[in-house]
Amino acid sequence: MPSDAQPAIEDDIATFRSDAREHARGLPRAMPHLPLGSYERVRVPGDAPVAELMVYRPTGAPDRPGVFVNLHGGGFVLGDWQGDDPYCRYLADAAGCVVVNVDYLLAPEHRFPAAVHQTAALLAWLTAGASTIGADGSRVAVGGHSAGGNLSAAACLLAARRGEPQVRGLIVDYAPLDLVTPPHAKLGDAGGPGAADLASVGARFNAWYLPTPADGSDELASPVLAEDLSGLPPTLVITAEHDLLRAEGGLFAARLAGAGVAVEHVDVPGSGHGFTHVGPEEHAAAAWGRMAEFLRRVLGDGRAGERL
Repeated sequence: MPSDAQPAIEDDIATFRSDAREHARGLPRAMPHLPLGSYERVRVPGDAPVAELMVYRPTGAPDRPGVFVNLHGGGFVLGDWQGDDPYCRYLADAAGCVVVNVDYLLAPEHRFPAAVHQTAALLAWLTAGASTIGADGSRVAVGGHSAGGNLSAAACLLAARRGEPQVRGLIVDYAPLDLVTPPHAKLGDAGGPGAADLASVGARFNAWYLPTPADGSDELASPVLAEDLSGLPPTLVITAEHDLLRAEGGLFAARLAGAGVAVEHVDVPGSGHGFTHVGPEEHAAAAWGRMAEFLRRVLGDGRAGERL
């Protein structure tokens, strides 16, 4: 099959996910000292867009801290909240906020834009219902890793499109932000180990996620191509030197700055896609620290939206 050909509709997603889980078990875990399973499983009211949330409460925080919504990676078709479990604990304690770890709708069962709308609905629900989890709904941020970063940015764009209040901050961690350009056409942007493999699986992800290739041109699928980014909240963009997606992340940061959005862009040397979860350890720890610092700032009691 050509590298950018779309997978046949009968491709076995269950087998693909099973193989991916088996592969993930053999990968190292960055920051292995972090505890697992330190969350509270919270059932939420029926008007919420999800049935339950994995909630991490900070140690020694104010009675009603702000809340960060975390979206895992996985190419829109893989993964679940458990992969981010230890890092959500770190962010809760280091940033002094409640962290909500979310299982969002996956493709191909739920294609674009289902997960975008679900995420936007969750953010809107939290602004009114965060007291359900002991958090302050006036102080909400969202962010994610790889596909989760795309969904986070797209949900903020959707809120701006609808004229809804924005969250206080956005974290975009090595995300695919351009689903129009074929993944193999991005290989010139990063030549690190695994880039060609990521391009091949990226083509499969995109085909499973998008109802048609033309949907990739929608700003909710490709946030970097949005005509107007001025309505987005203060944003932290993290890219990696050897990542196939580095250039689109850098372009997104530049376009945000050009639109007057407060933006911080961290380009991590010597690292590839997924480094915050698999290392190198030094770079992973530094990146999580930058995220925690950003969240402390945007979710603090002071005025949101100050220059970073």
